[in-house]
Amino acid sequence: MRTGCEQIFAKAALIRMNVPVLETARLRLRAHRLDDFEASFAMWADPIVTRYIGGKPSTEQQTWARMTSYAGHWVLMGFGYWALEEKSTGSFAGELGFANFRRDIASSMRDAPELGWALASRFHGQGLATEAVRAAVDWSDTRFGPTRTVCLIDADNLASIRVAQKCGYEVFEQTDFHERRTLFLARHRLPPASTP
Repeated sequence: MRTGCEQIFAKAALIRMNVPVLETARLRLRAHRLDDFEASFAMWADPIVTRYIGGKPSTEQQTWARMTSYAGHWVLMGFGYWALEEKSTGSFAGELGFANFRRDIASSMRDAPELGWALASRFHGQGLATEAVRAAVDWSDTRFGPTRTVCLIDADNLASIRVAQKCGYEVFEQTDFHERRTLFLARHRLPPASTP
């Protein structure tokens, strides 16, 4: 008979098996592993990373809750966040994916898969965010079909706004969210044209 810890690790392995692995030229998008925690925490504790995402570094507890939420999304929703791994080194580079955070937010943002991403600051400015977002958007076209996906970005985060726009997202609303000027963006995937 398995112990409680063995059962938990077995379930975690099953979750990872259900997370698709996506590859780009420089990145592997894969399920989170327990050994990603320290690198994830270092990223979320970096004020450069959190400047436009919440405005302050995350605690260990907040980072742990984030990682377990990612796994829960894959189990309950069939989509979630990937860990970004630099293929050439195997280094943890960030996190990206789709979620339904059930935010207390405008109805125009609810019930649509919400795309988000964060890269460790040493990976900023290399085009990796665009590369990863494109891979996730391509996957979402198959997973979600002809539907709308959304993202929200701090209005001062010009780099992330550019990434979103390069990947087909357009601003449809501007508001204050957590006392910060925030842009709501959407990407509409149209159904394939039928042939006559």
